[in-house]
Amino acid sequence: MTIINPERSEIKEILSNSKRIAVVGLSNNPERTSYMVSEAMQNAGYEIIPVNPVIDEALGVKAVSSLKDIEGTVDIVNVFRKSEFLPEIAKEAVEIGANVFWAQQGVANDNAYNYLKEHEIKVIMDRCIKVEHALTK
Repeated sequence: MTIINPERSEIKEILSNSKRIAVVGLSNNPERTSYMVSEAMQNAGYEIIPVNPVIDEALGVKAVSSLKDIEGTVDIVNVFRKSEFLPEIAKEAVEIGANVFWAQQGVANDNAYNYLKEHEIKVIMDRCIKVEHALTK
């Protein structure tokens, strides 16, 4: 199956209605793309939740080890991990009831996509959330 991302108008709606973004694989290194993208989204008014078991915090926010460790709802799960990790992360996203699963540019997985669609979660893959946010303003 081919991955089909929502139209830009729907992506704009997703970004307009979302407040909390759990960033899986967020680095605490300001030189890393995950940090720069997440910082831009934080500066745009989104609450960023770092999900990374090997760091204590990023962007001034305490990190959690997994999506299951997050209290409250998650609007978007934004993933900065290799494509082969997406099925496992997709299962956690379903377990926590996330609204949207977003895999960053260069990251996609058909199995994860199909699983998420079966569970009626909106899926965006191989797109940068920071770029989409800028394009939909």
